[in-house]
Amino acid sequence: MDWSGGKLQGQQAESGALPPFPRIWIGYLLGLATLIAEMIAVALHPELAKEPLLIPPLYLFLANFISLVYWLVCVYEYHVVLAQATAGAYAIKPVRAAWFHLIPIYGLYWVFKWPRELAEFVNSRLQAPLMRPDRTGVAVFIAFAAFLVLDRGVGMILLFWAASYLSRCLRYSLAARPASPAGPLPFS
Repeated sequence: MDWSGGKLQGQQAESGALPPFPRIWIGYLLGLATLIAEMIAVALHPELAKEPLLIPPLYLFLANFISLVYWLVCVYEYHVVLAQATAGAYAIKPVRAAWFHLIPIYGLYWVFKWPRELAEFVNSRLQAPLMRPDRTGVAVFIAFAAFLVLDRGVGMILLFWAASYLSRCLRYSLAARPASPAGPLPFS
């Protein structure tokens, strides 16, 4: 791996290849590992089922933490792909996309906003709209809310299910020839 980035980026620009998309299957495995850790925690500590502890067991904390960090890595990688596909013209920068999740109240809005922007980008490249921006944003928001409020394992699986949809639509739009700018699309 070239840490300097200069030689690798030059080769990618010449070949027209995009950086790799996030590996969603790893997220599914992390979600499954979190579910298993939750089941083990409840089996070993039945009081967890009645009321949550302020300090969870270490293995449960690590499963949750690693899952969330990998989600942020995937968000970053999506925006690296978008930045390279648009030659840096995409409005949301990769680091900003990941870090804005961590702002306490704004993070809840952010999990709605960036998928919506991604959906608008996808639709702008296609002749007919493929994604509904508001529904895309709501889907990721609901999955993130399930992660925070209901169940971490199920929420993580839902987040990566939404990420699978984002990946599929983004791949399709990047493979297609960009649409002519004839006007706004119906779902924009």
